[in-house]
Amino acid sequence: MSRRLLDRIGPVFRWSDAHAAGLSDPVLYGLLEEGRIERVSHGLYRVAEVEIPDLDLVVIAAANDRATLCLTSALARHDLTDQIPSRIDIALPRGTRQPKISAPVRWHQFATATFDLGREVIELEGGFWIGLYSAERSIIDAYRLRHLEGDELGREALKSWLRRRGSQPSRLLDVTTSFPKVQGRLREDLRVLL
Repeated sequence: MSRRLLDRIGPVFRWSDAHAAGLSDPVLYGLLEEGRIERVSHGLYRVAEVEIPDLDLVVIAAANDRATLCLTSALARHDLTDQIPSRIDIALPRGTRQPKISAPVRWHQFATATFDLGREVIELEGGFWIGLYSAERSIIDAYRLRHLEGDELGREALKSWLRRRGSQPSRLLDVTTSFPKVQGRLREDLRVLL
C-alpha cells in the first residue's frame, strides 16, 4: 500500500505536493516514522530508498527559484575547469534574501539589471529547476570577480573554452558589453591566446 502512495508523490517533494496528491498528514507522519521518507531540508522530503542525483541542487532550487549556478560551480558544470568546488557557488539577484539551507553554498549577489544575462535553466529530479549561467557568462564572471576567485580561474576557463569546437570569441565579446570593466583584460588575454 505505501509503495503506491510513494509513487504518487515522486522521489523529492514538498509537504504541499503530497497533500495535492491526496496524502494526509497522518499518512505522511507514518511514512516519516517508518523511515520510508526523509526530511532533506525545511519543507522538502525525499523517498528514502531512492538515490537523488544532485540532491544539494534540488534543495537549493526548492529554497529559491531564482538560484543560479555561477563562477567555479558553473565552469565545472561546463567542463571548463578542473577545480572541484567545496561549496556550490549560487547567484541570486541583489537584494534577495539568502535562504537558510543545509547544502554547502557560497552565496553571491549579482546586479538585477544583468542577472538574467546568459542564464539558462536545467531540470533536476522531482520537477525542480535551477539556473545555470552559460559558458560565456561564467568566463566573464570569473574575470569580473577575480578578486574572489583569483586570476587563473578565468584565464584557464578561457583557454579550455577556446579549444572547443564552435567557440566564437566574438560571442564572448558581445556579452562583455554589459560588463565593460572586463573588456580590456579579456581582450588582452584573447590576443595572447589566439
